[in-house]
Amino acid sequence: MPITADCHLHSSFSVDSDTPMEEMVLQGISRGLNTMCFTEHNDFNYPVSPDLPEDACVLSTDSYLYDLAGLKDKYADQIRLLFGVELGLQPEALRRNAVYVKSYEFDFVIGSSHICHGKDPYYPPFFEGRSRESALREYFESILENIRKFSNFDVYGHLDYAARYAPGKDEWYTYEAYRDILDEILKLLIDKGRGIELNTGGIKSGMRDFHPCMDALKRYRELGGEIITIGSDAHDTKDVAAYFDRAADVLKACGFQYYCVFEKRTPSYNRL
Repeated sequence: MPITADCHLHSSFSVDSDTPMEEMVLQGISRGLNTMCFTEHNDFNYPVSPDLPEDACVLSTDSYLYDLAGLKDKYADQIRLLFGVELGLQPEALRRNAVYVKSYEFDFVIGSSHICHGKDPYYPPFFEGRSRESALREYFESILENIRKFSNFDVYGHLDYAARYAPGKDEWYTYEAYRDILDEILKLLIDKGRGIELNTGGIKSGMRDFHPCMDALKRYRELGGEIITIGSDAHDTKDVAAYFDRAADVLKACGFQYYCVFEKRTPSYNRL
């Protein structure tokens, strides 16, 4: 397997997973990984609902780090385990996110957008009452706003996440339809020295393509982008390192020769 580092993983420390971290580690070892970076969810200001009370999506970071440190020692001769976080970006959470990231010595920080103007595209109301095209454009506009206001992350995760939950998923979605704003996002990330991830998680949800779509990956490379990480976005063991062989082929077809792994917020480049 040409890709041996999975850099987007969740365990029971994330609100949307109940899989023990050690089970994820053992699966990674069995699949031939030499590196796993856990990126547990931390979403300040996630909308309150009957199912999710206030701060339900805020990570118990000290407990997470304690367990991770124990597993790093236990499996030190079999796999490298890294300390990451998936940080939900919103203008309303700007100050809390800034303080939080500086409070811990993370290896890797994924910036991501789960909330767009108070709504998560995961839930149908985000798309109701308007075209899916206008909903997705609003989502991309919110990403651009986030990047302009906050830079303390290493890569932006699943750039076209909202397409995963749109009616028809990504059957209708093309890069060209949003080239104006997506080019602006990619150029701004490159200017700020930030990267993107290839997230294989959309396939398990019935999408045809990875996040972001292949045309977006090609365009990022054309614009000079080189920082790219690979993550399965697994929340249970069956999805650890899923579709990584296909991901390697896609990256090569898009002009990439290397993928990145961050440790102590510094990327190393690994040949595909």
